[in-house]
Parts: sequence; structure tokens; C-alpha cells
Amino acid sequence: MFPPPSLRRWALGLAVAGALVLSAAPGAAAASGPHLSYTGGAPGVRVEVNGPVEFEVAGMPAGTDEVTVTSPALIEPVPLTPLGKGSVEFVQTGAPGTQHRIRGDIAPGTYPVTATSHGRIVATARMAVVAEGPAVIGRFVVGDAKRPLPGDGERNAVRPGSDVIVVLTDRQPAAGETSLTVKSPLFDGPLTLREGEDDPGCKCDDGSRLFGGHTAVRDDIPAGRYLMTVVSHHGQETTTRQVTVAGPPVPHSRLPWLIGGGVALSLVALATVAVRRRQRKRQAAD
Repeated sequence: MFPPPSLRRWALGLAVAGALVLSAAPGAAAASGPHLSYTGGAPGVRVEVNGPVEFEVAGMPAGTDEVTVTSPALIEPVPLTPLGKGSVEFVQTGAPGTQHRIRGDIAPGTYPVTATSHGRIVATARMAVVAEGPAVIGRFVVGDAKRPLPGDGERNAVRPGSDVIVVLTDRQPAAGETSLTVKSPLFDGPLTLREGEDDPGCKCDDGSRLFGGHTAVRDDIPAGRYLMTVVSHHGQETTTRQVTVAGPPVPHSRLPWLIGGGVALSLVALATVAVRRRQRKRQAAD
């Protein structure tokens, strides 16, 4: 006895659906396999010539212990390790602050990226590299070393002879640039700003790189407005700010010079006494 037509159609549909699920299983597994992704450095996701880059591989097989990312665009291979014990997500390794970078001698374009584990390719991608971006100067100020520094856009004002701090922040600094040079009629000569110089008033929580330096304003500079100029990005970019000089010159204590002079005179006196004593001993011996 055969089942009714409606039951036969239902059974046939169930068999076909089961066959589709089984045939789709291999494809679904492939779609959920390892996936290689990347991002650029702050402030955006762009990957630039000479700029930082960060990689991640998700969906690795359980038990994988290491992944390495290589590309013709990279300065060196980038090692990845599990996000946590037993994790299938692998992230970039290195000490805090470590960044892997794109080569500075390549042209903008699209480059292949390969992730391998113990010599076996696990994932690939294409990475778009754009030209190196311009400087993004967020703050370039000068102020009295004993007072809070002005914020970006606030009036830069100093007195003749004052000890000052010059601070600059760049949200898109050039790779490998650890110092900058500032020139201005305010100072006796060029001032070197060094990366990471401390500025208690700078939060620097926006991904900016901080440069700073200490110097003094010339004692003899007349009141007025002067330009302060820094050259960055390895000599390719120039940024200028206006500084106002106003008020009487800052007096400097002469006490250290007096103390130094007093010590020198005392040493001369002691030496003179010692010479005279030796002369008297010789005369007495004769």
C-alpha cells in the first residue's frame, strides 16, 4: 500500500532539504575558516607608506600556537599570537608601544599579504597602501616653564629673558622622526624638540606624538610679535606660530655667580698661603 500523494511530496521535500544541507556543509566550513584583516595607525584605518600597520587572523584551528604575516610591503615579518589561552583569534605581538611598519621605499598601491603557520599558508589578503599623509599639528606653543602652557589656538606670550618650554604634538608624525628643530628670533639659536619630552599639561590621549624642549627667550629682544617655525616630516613640512613678546625682562639672580667667584677667591688664597709656608720651610732649612 502506497502512502498518499501529499505524504510522498513531504518525504521528497525533506530528502532534498537534507541533501542541500549536507552539500552546503563544506562550503560553510570554508567560509568560517581563517580570515586575515589589517588596520592602519591612529588616527584612522588607512595604511600609509612608512606608516604603522596592525594585523589580526580570526578563525584559526584549535591548537594553533603561532601565525606569521609577511608581505612585500612590510619592513619585516609580523608575528601573531593567540589572544588568550586556546583562542582561535591571533593578534599582533610586541612590547607596549611596538609598531610594525610599511616600508618607506615603496610606491602606493595594492600588495599581497600572507599569513602562515609553521610554513603552511592559512590566509591571504590584499592590502591597499596609500601615500604618506601630511603632518597633523594639534599644538605648537611656547610658555613660561613655571606656569601652565597655553592650549592650541591660545595666545603665545612670553617676557624677555624668561625660561620657556616649547611643545608640539603631531597626530600623524613621520616614521622614525624622534626630534624636530625650531627656529625663531626669540632664541639665541635653533632649539631641538625631542620626542616624549614631559609636559604636565598635555593629556596626549588622541594618539598624538609629543615633542618638547627647554630654552630661554633672549634678554635683549624688543617687545613685539615674532614667528616660531618648526620643520617636520624629515624636512618636508613647515609649521609656523606667532609669539608675542611683552613686559619687562625677567631678572636673573647673580647669587650663583657671586658664590662661584667667592669659592674661586678662597681657593686662590689657600694656594697662596700654602706656597708661602713652603718658602718659609725652605728658608728655615737653609
